[in-house]
Amino acid sequence: MALTSLFTAVSGMNANGTALSVISDNVANMNTTGFKSSRAVFGDILSQQIGESQVGRGVLLTDVSSQFTQGTFENTASVLDMAVDGEGLFVMKDSSGTYYTRAGQFSVDKDGYIVNPGGIKLQGYLYSATGVATSALGDINVSSVNSAPNRTLNATISANLDSRVTIPAAFDVSNPNTTSNFSTSVTAYDSLGNGHNVNVYFRKSAEAATGNTWQWYAVVDAADSASGATEIQAQGTLGFTSSGFLDTESAITYPLASGGFDFNGGAASGQAIVFNFGTSITTDGGTGQDGTSQYGAESATSFQSQDGYSSGSLKSITINQDGTMTGIFTNGQTRGIAQIALAKFVAPTGLTKMGKGLYAESTESGQPVISTPLSSGTGAVLSNTLELSNVDLAEEFVRMIFSQRGFQANSRVISTSDELMAELVNLKR
Repeated sequence: MALTSLFTAVSGMNANGTALSVISDNVANMNTTGFKSSRAVFGDILSQQIGESQVGRGVLLTDVSSQFTQGTFENTASVLDMAVDGEGLFVMKDSSGTYYTRAGQFSVDKDGYIVNPGGIKLQGYLYSATGVATSALGDINVSSVNSAPNRTLNATISANLDSRVTIPAAFDVSNPNTTSNFSTSVTAYDSLGNGHNVNVYFRKSAEAATGNTWQWYAVVDAADSASGATEIQAQGTLGFTSSGFLDTESAITYPLASGGFDFNGGAASGQAIVFNFGTSITTDGGTGQDGTSQYGAESATSFQSQDGYSSGSLKSITINQDGTMTGIFTNGQTRGIAQIALAKFVAPTGLTKMGKGLYAESTESGQPVISTPLSSGTGAVLSNTLELSNVDLAEEFVRMIFSQRGFQANSRVISTSDELMAELVNLKR
């Protein structure tokens, strides 16, 4: 029996020694981002049958399981530092396979891919060049992301036209300042994203007790015109009530043969720009008070806008809790780039540790369900945030004491068994 107790004690020393190794690994990784602590699980060895009694044969380390409890969060300055608040792991991929991680320290590599410190690429649902979400899951790359230009199709001008001014001579494009009463300018963008200055001149053309009439002319200077000459490229009339409200708007006339604006630089010709001066009473069925007016006050522009813009390069990105990565461009536009994917496992404790914070699918973990954050039971993605390890030092130290005492007790059993065997040998003397 003494010999049996020796091997039983050895199994206890081995098991508790391995438990100390697990604990030391936890403590060593207490500052590792996204690290999940492990726990040693013991089980007794099948007992030896002696008559009607059973005697245990020692202890066996049956499992070392990861604890996927939520770690605390740390705020950071990098928008690409991400943490998962809830269930789910980031999906990573390289030439050797697919991995999963809770460590969200990402950056952009020299080729524009979003990668972890080991150079493995983050996976997400990619967006098209126009910012439309697709079902394609792949590497997220920001190197070629840009904002295409958009030509101006609509321009809005709100101004007050002084009702007290006199009617000048007929409008002359070569002498617009003396043949008009007021002017403002709008930057219009062509099909190539080039900005062109369009001067809009207003000329009082008629006075009546029922209201006054004004003409407007959109003039493109020689430096911006395709013909190289200063031209009227759009025009129309505005009618006001005797109270100064916008009453009527004529249809826009485009004098050029192309039927629109012709800008230089090789842009598409015939660009029709619609000028909106407000919701007129008779023409639009509006109030006539939310745009251009004609009161007895100095002429002035109160608001103007247009819907075109130049091309833009990526300036910065933002990431929402649903994982949507949005690009902010130098031309002031925004559009979606990708939506980060998360993987959820039925048994995440069965994942295989691959080192460097990575896990791999195993038969014990089951197959992953890959979806977007905040769907299919996955958590939210927090940007400018890192998840710290879930190691509890106080708990690890308590386990260390138990394992140490267990190791000492088993070593004492070996010493006692040795003494018993020594007494047995000395019986002959």
